[in-house]
Amino acid sequence: MRCPYCGGLDTQVRDSRPTEDNTAIRRRRICPDCGGRFTTFERVQLRELMVLKRSGRRVPFDRDKLARSVDVALRKRPVDSERVERMLSGIVRQLESMGDSDITSETIGEMVMEGLKQLDDVAYVRFASVYRNFREAKDFENALAELSQPELAQSDDVKAEGAAEGGRDKPKAAGKTPPRSAE
Repeated sequence: MRCPYCGGLDTQVRDSRPTEDNTAIRRRRICPDCGGRFTTFERVQLRELMVLKRSGRRVPFDRDKLARSVDVALRKRPVDSERVERMLSGIVRQLESMGDSDITSETIGEMVMEGLKQLDDVAYVRFASVYRNFREAKDFENALAELSQPELAQSDDVKAEGAAEGGRDKPKAAGKTPPRSAE
């Protein structure tokens, strides 16, 4: 492995261990020439993926480019890096298991938006604004409406569950009958 600092070809592995989700091997390396330390990751690649751009160009899939775009959307957001890594690994696995080595950029963008929706609402809107090329405030309103629709359906379900379970939560006292009113 070439040293990123001095370009030396003889780097040594100091530590090697699997990542938390066991999708890669993390290696800490040191360069004997300059003493520089750096980390590399070894991942399984099932097939060579090609991205079909909107312009019609075909370019090789670049996981690092995907990670950079997600990092930009998540900049200064309180999201654990392990969750981000799991999301990225999941997207790559889904892409590799699709059966086709040519994947449209739209497919990748939709997968990223779905993943970001689960991680962080602000990151979702940031990514959507670039991916969908927002031009006016109404575009942001529509993206926010997309985020709140599932929550409204979920909150209605929770309310319905709570109402249905309301009678079950209050057990009746055994052997007691309600008092009769004296008429």
